[in-house]
Amino acid sequence: MHTSVVRTCVGCRTRALAAELLRVVVSGDCAVPDPRRRLPGRGAWLHPDPECLRLAERRRAFPRALRFTGPLDTAPVGSHLAKAARLSTDEGTSPSRNTKEAGRPIMNQP
Repeated sequence: MHTSVVRTCVGCRTRALAAELLRVVVSGDCAVPDPRRRLPGRGAWLHPDPECLRLAERRRAFPRALRFTGPLDTAPVGSHLAKAARLSTDEGTSPSRNTKEAGRPIMNQP
C-alpha cells in the first residue's frame, strides 16, 4: 500500500495516514480488525485508540461507514485494541518512568 494514502478515522473524524489507522471490515454481524489490510469487503478506518473506538460506537459510525444494516458487534475490535495495548506495554515500547523521552535516564536529585 502506498504510504501517503490518507483516510479519515470513523471515531474522531480526523484525517491520518492509512499506515497509522486500523482497517475494520464486516464478518457476519461483527466488525473485525484487519491489521494486514487483506480481508475482502468495504473497510472503515480507526485510530488504534480505545477513545476513538468509543466515539465510533457512540456515533454508530461503523454500520454507516461499512454500509451494514442492523446492529454490528464491535467487541472483536475492542479485544484487538486491548491486546495490542498489552503487547506494547509488555514489549516496553512505552517509555519507562525512569527515562526521558530521548532515552536518557533521569538523574535523581538528592
